[in-house]
Amino acid sequence: MYTVINKTKNRTVVTKAKTADTFFQRLWGLMLRPGMESEEGLIFYNVSSIHMFFMRFAIDVIFLDKHMRVVKICPALKPWSMAASLKATITLELPSLKAAQAQVEIGDTLAFIPH
Repeated sequence: MYTVINKTKNRTVVTKAKTADTFFQRLWGLMLRPGMESEEGLIFYNVSSIHMFFMRFAIDVIFLDKHMRVVKICPALKPWSMAASLKATITLELPSLKAAQAQVEIGDTLAFIPH
């Protein structure tokens, strides 16, 4: 479990982020779940695109480069859509509109703090 911090703005983004490490965690992601808690997040390493197939709710998607800099934000991405960033190596999925609430912007640097 990780707390995601926006180092640029010294703000907490979410406090309960998990990594999708295994094949099945990466495959299933958030599919078929009824929603996300407000402090929940899902981290994918070595991923530059995501799909929203079989999703039941919208999410925010933040794409990060290898230096943990935000290179793209997709707010309120709807079910059955897709998003990608050629510059990204890490993808962070958050509850819908959480990125704006936490004031995350392109160019900000994030950190994942284990706990």
